[in-house]
Amino acid sequence: MQIILATSNKGKVKEIQSLFKDDHIIPFKDILGPLEIEENGSTFAENALIKAKTIFNKLNSNDVIVISDDSGITVPALNNEPGIYSARYAGIGANDKQNLNKLVENLKKSGLKETPAYYTAAIAIIASEAKYVMHGWMYGKVIDEPRGDGGFGYDPMFIPEGFDKTLGELDPEIKRELSHRSKALTLAKPIIEMLKNR
Repeated sequence: MQIILATSNKGKVKEIQSLFKDDHIIPFKDILGPLEIEENGSTFAENALIKAKTIFNKLNSNDVIVISDDSGITVPALNNEPGIYSARYAGIGANDKQNLNKLVENLKKSGLKETPAYYTAAIAIIASEAKYVMHGWMYGKVIDEPRGDGGFGYDPMFIPEGFDKTLGELDPEIKRELSHRSKALTLAKPIIEMLKNR
């Protein structure tokens, strides 16, 4: 049973592979090549399912488990932006730096040096006749001056609850323990094991 990851985001691939050290997890690009998937859901869960279903159908095999992730950051003080648009906040094809800069700019425009925020991760699992979605969250605040060059995405501007450093400054091991994605994947692990052994 192959486990295929329905993402091409290198940061996500690395994080997910590090949590499943005993499994050989293959990014879909290694099999299918580059592929654009239109994420037109209205929630993280819907978008994660769209990605997983698309890859599962393209692989056309009952011997695969497809895992996908849709995640992002929500800032309540900015009308819950960027939310499900986190990966394309600065426009279609925007990179991590451009998205982060737009969020920093919008905080500054609103006169917010810091404000509560949270990350959401939805992990979808699709296998033959099986469909599951798990969620994980990480709470904290965003700041208008990014710090640190670790992590990816909005990590240099997000300070988790109970810490005074951003995810960009924290040790990767600490980030992994706190991560919204890790929490969702911890819930996903027993389901993946069950599907592998059925």
